[in-house]
Amino acid sequence: MAYPNPHYPPQPTTSVPMPAVPTTVIGPQFCAPYPVDLAVVKKVMTIADGNFVVTDVNGNVVFKVKGSLMTLRDRRVLLDAAGHPLVTLRRKIMTAHDRWQAFRGESTDDKDLIFSLKRSSLIQFKTKLDVFLANNTREDICDFKVKGSWFERSCVVYAGESNNIVAQMHKKHTVQSILIGKDHFMVTVYPNIDYAFIVALIVILDEINDDAREAASAAS
Repeated sequence: MAYPNPHYPPQPTTSVPMPAVPTTVIGPQFCAPYPVDLAVVKKVMTIADGNFVVTDVNGNVVFKVKGSLMTLRDRRVLLDAAGHPLVTLRRKIMTAHDRWQAFRGESTDDKDLIFSLKRSSLIQFKTKLDVFLANNTREDICDFKVKGSWFERSCVVYAGESNNIVAQMHKKHTVQSILIGKDHFMVTVYPNIDYAFIVALIVILDEINDDAREAASAAS
């Protein structure tokens, strides 16, 4: 599979911090030595499927997300452009902090766990999520942290407890996206960061946000 945005000029290290080695979570083929800009399109007016499509800046499909009618709200599968399953995202039932788990391929076996994610606290006005890689079994310190406002599509992904940004989202409105009922936003993934992993985080973020919105509607 070709890298998204292969002609993107490398940025000076003074403006975009580059990890010394690629940070691979899902696969080394998803770590590029330059910033990767991806467009995430979510079709709003659909029932089945997650119906996410992720493209590069030239409109080429890089990832797709499918759901299951049998498990509409608690499982998503991230596919590559050819339709091969990369990661299965599953909500862990009956957990207070809204925990999700990511597994290789279409597995949900513990031995295939890649990472897990949970809300940092039960009550939140802003998004704040902790991400733990599979080998971080103690979970004393998170491997990645997500902060920001999902409603405004301004979430930022940080490395661990540091202020080092590895990816950030920004909203993109187009006339077309408004007319045909699609939610469209961009994410910039920093050099040498696994962009399939970042997309998996975004899919989980969307599910958590939908749950929060439904809970707020029910409360009112």
